[in-house]
Amino acid sequence: MFTAKQGTRDAYGETIAKLGYEDPRIVVLTADLAGSTKTDAFAAEHPDRFFNMGVAEANMVGTAAGFAQSGFRPFISTFAMFATGKVWEQIRQVVAYPKTPVRIVATHAGLTVGEDGASHQMLEDIANMRVLPNMSVIVPADAVEAAGAIRFVAGYDEGPVYVRLARAAFPVIHDDDHVFTFGEAEILAQGTDVTIASCGLMVSVALEAREVLAADGISAEVINVSTIKPLDRETILASASKTGVVVTAEEHQIANGLGSAICELLSEERPTPVVRVGVDDRFGQSGNADALLAHYGLDVDGMVAATKQALSKVSK
Repeated sequence: MFTAKQGTRDAYGETIAKLGYEDPRIVVLTADLAGSTKTDAFAAEHPDRFFNMGVAEANMVGTAAGFAQSGFRPFISTFAMFATGKVWEQIRQVVAYPKTPVRIVATHAGLTVGEDGASHQMLEDIANMRVLPNMSVIVPADAVEAAGAIRFVAGYDEGPVYVRLARAAFPVIHDDDHVFTFGEAEILAQGTDVTIASCGLMVSVALEAREVLAADGISAEVINVSTIKPLDRETILASASKTGVVVTAEEHQIANGLGSAICELLSEERPTPVVRVGVDDRFGQSGNADALLAHYGLDVDGMVAATKQALSKVSK
């Protein structure tokens, strides 16, 4: 179904290097992972505004907050495990609490870190960031949207933003002229029987699953919820009202991520049966990225099965 794959971290590296020429206020900090986070592109072209803080992530967060308070536009990048776990206290105290516009762009999130295993497969980062007041959360669906999101957050000074990127390349679903719109969910395919709301690489999985479901006579509406916070309440509520049943999908724990955000909204505004696709209260493990997605039910077969399970909860 999809012919091209590209890594969201690669799109980040290319975009931030270009933005460095457009805005002299942009500074980039990393914790000894410039190559892995693709910020080495920025370092090569703007060495006077690139800072390798070493394996000192807490110091990196504090320094970035200082840059932001001094009129710069800082980006900090490391693996999602370190960016949202190791330094959660520092983010809470000097970034989220004072509403400091630091851009936290984390790579290597989710199961598709692959062979690095459970210690590096961050499956709780959306939860860690979503719970913080003043923090926005973005999970791009592909490399095109990642580039658009980075361009948006570069000029966003209203508060801190967390952008979640992956290690692995996955399908490109948008045309090159796609425009990222902060806070808006994107209906990629209309449907009448079930709503599938997903983020990150799971959006492409949802689109593939939709084709399989269509062959069985099931019409699925697919929504790309790339902005998890603030959540696009109107689009999600309208779709749930139309179809009457919702499936959520994320490369993350099903607790406190996208699925939980949608369940919270629906329980208060429009009670609707929901099935959440994701990792269910387990850690990851070392393995091939695609094999891991299949093992945890995050592949097309898993999505189709979950959708049919959701439909079994309702009689229309």
